[in-house]
Order: sequence, then C-alpha cells, then structure tokens
Amino acid sequence: MTDALHAELLQLALQAAARAGDLLRDGRPADLAVAATKSSPVDVVTEMDLAAEKLITGLIADRRPDDGFLGEEGAATEGTSGVRWVIDPLDGTVNYLYGLPTWAVSIAAEQDGETVVGVVTAPMRGETFHAVRGRGAWATGAWAGERKLSCRSAAPLDQALVSTGFAYVAEVRTRQAEVAQRLIPLVRDIRRGGSAAIDLCDVAAGRLDGYYERGLNPWDFGAGDLIAREAGALTGGRPGEPVSRDLTIAATPAVFGPLQELLGDLGAWTD
Repeated sequence: MTDALHAELLQLALQAAARAGDLLRDGRPADLAVAATKSSPVDVVTEMDLAAEKLITGLIADRRPDDGFLGEEGAATEGTSGVRWVIDPLDGTVNYLYGLPTWAVSIAAEQDGETVVGVVTAPMRGETFHAVRGRGAWATGAWAGERKLSCRSAAPLDQALVSTGFAYVAEVRTRQAEVAQRLIPLVRDIRRGGSAAIDLCDVAAGRLDGYYERGLNPWDFGAGDLIAREAGALTGGRPGEPVSRDLTIAATPAVFGPLQELLGDLGAWTD
C-alpha cells in the first residue's frame, strides 16, 4: 500500500510541477524586468507566484481532497489523510524577475511528518529532479530519457565547489557575505545560484560538492533535501540537528562533516 501511495504522490507531484512550470515560463512577460503595466514588476511576479500555487493546490486537492498543504504563498491546511504537501511555486523569484534561468517549482509530499516524495522542476533548464524515499533520486533533462543521480565522489574540502545563498534582509546578508569571504580561500570556489531547490538538486547531480544556507523555510528545502539524500549526499543543520531555518547543509559524505565544522568555526550560525 505504501509503495502504491508513494507512486501516486510522485506522479501527482510531477504533473503539478510540470503544469506550474509551464504557466510560469509561458506567462512571464518578455519585458518583465522593466514592465510598466503594473505598479512595479514585482507585482507581476507575485501574481504569477500566487497563480502557480493555486494551480498546484487545486490540482492536488481535486485528486486528494483530504490532504494538507503548506505553501510559500499562504496555503496552510492540516488535512486528515496524514499526507501534507509542502510547496514553493516559484523558488528563485529574483532570477525569474530578471530573466535568469535558475528558478524552479518545488513540491514535496510528507507522510505522517516525514518527507517521502520530492519533485523539483527547472523549466528554463529543461530539467526535472525527483525522488521517493528509499528509491533513489532521478532526473530527466536534455540528456535522453531518465538517469539516476549520484553525488560526487570523495574530494577534500579544499577542492570542493560549494554554493550558498543570501537573505533579503541587508544586515543578515552582510553577515552571510562575511562568512563567505572567509570561506572562499578554504574551498575550491563558491557559487551563488539564487534557488535553494536547484542548489540541493545540483548537489544530488554531482554539479556541486556542497551547499549551505541560513534562513530557509520548509518549502525551500522540502523536496531538494530528499533528492540530495537519495542521491547519496548527507544533509543536516547544526551538529546533530536536521536541516532547518537555522541552517541547511547538503554535501558529499567526504565534505559534509568538514564543511559543517568549518561553518561553525567561521560563526556561520551565530545569532
């Protein structure tokens, strides 16, 4: 029964993510960054964000009316089935606003509080990542067909390519930049993609050795965390804690521990 349920949840998440991705891609005005038809371009992005979440929740609720929802744009219902959907309809909002390709739709399904299905689709990259707990992580994209994901093989921290993200609040962003500045000489290099969901999937796909960020919400990491773990990466927060708003780390097994320790030494989670 569990396998059948998880297969059902996966197919529903894939369908909802694809439809929302099409809506966002096809509905984005070509001149969005300089749009003058609204009070600001941000209003247009907000409307698209809300429309995508409504599409996702509507499609899922039609099929599974007893499920709960937690969404970035306000969807919040408990449900009675034991299944809750955690949704970020547009992860990478600033990238979307500026016409950069690194944005995604992220949908996770929890069963009794544990994430069992994760889907991240990046329409402008032509890629979709998905995982079912205990079944591995997979992706479809420009390559032919579907391929199983695996994080990179062992490499020391000083040869690791690490990604991070920054908060919108100036004071917090300044502190995060200070940590990144101190980290740069100690790793191969640092990237800043602008979408937590895609960064986590890029760890899964072997494009990054590690990723860390503070201030994420459950919808930011819900699907990507499962995908990274099912690809063999380790994920967590502060030592002994799971990923959370306080800290999210995903990395290869060889990099995770040293990166977590180094971030502590650099004060990356100093309040």
